[in-house]
Amino acid sequence: MPARRFDRSRVREVRRAKEIPQSDVGTALGVADSTVAGWELGLSVPDQERLPDLARVLGRPLNDLFPRTGLPDLTDLRCDAGLYRYEVAAVIGTKSDGPVAGAEQGVRRLKDKYVPALAKAYGVVEDELRRAEDRSFAKARGEEVPVEPADQGPPEAAPGTLAEKITLLLERSYPEGAAPGDEEMAQAVNAYAGSRVITAQEIKDLRIGQAEDPAPVVLEGLARFLGVSRLYFEPDEAVARQVYEGLRLMSAAKKGKVGRVRARGMGTEGLPPKVLSILNDLAIELDKADPEANG
Repeated sequence: MPARRFDRSRVREVRRAKEIPQSDVGTALGVADSTVAGWELGLSVPDQERLPDLARVLGRPLNDLFPRTGLPDLTDLRCDAGLYRYEVAAVIGTKSDGPVAGAEQGVRRLKDKYVPALAKAYGVVEDELRRAEDRSFAKARGEEVPVEPADQGPPEAAPGTLAEKITLLLERSYPEGAAPGDEEMAQAVNAYAGSRVITAQEIKDLRIGQAEDPAPVVLEGLARFLGVSRLYFEPDEAVARQVYEGLRLMSAAKKGKVGRVRARGMGTEGLPPKVLSILNDLAIELDKADPEANG
């Protein structure tokens, strides 16, 4: 089965946006900060077992930060639970990880008595564990396994705070490395207002959640500069959810997976025409900024 994709640039972008030092990431994961630097430089990649904790430290859902195309086998389920194979011996009450190793390698099936404990540790139902086992055995036999999209679990929560909304726009609606900085955003807002109403430091405080409730003219200027409607910054969960779902498609557009935003997969209510229009405007701007993204 395909492992989760580790995108060093995406990790660096998210970490910097949240202003988390590499040393803090290393401490949380029990590795040296030089190891984290190596991941971001492309000198090495973290073990798949570390990705859940890395996503947690960076405040992103695992499926969002480290996507995987395809259905998981037993090894994938274990890694998604953040467990190394040697650790599962304690889970199933054996002296070694032999039973799990044998099943992951497609050599011998798990005994029924091990399934409940493993399913609980992996956060799946027993039937799902057995289906993953089937995929491990199919892989061992060299059989082709369908690569249909895996179940991505419950929908990620829409951004709620102003900081989350600004961060989401910067991450999802600009080509990599092209997101504006705090100084650029402050200049744009001041130009919109016709006077100095905010500084770069104050923009930074809004972006990282150190300040809230800016003057209406600041939100209007930010919305205009970032290419969204002023309603995006309103404390309306329904609107935030709709725009968030659209931005997920925008993120896919940057990777060349979709072109224009369509009101599919948004739930029974779909995207309201007004929000859909906003997102299509963003798509057009994306094409202008990075014409190769959707080619």
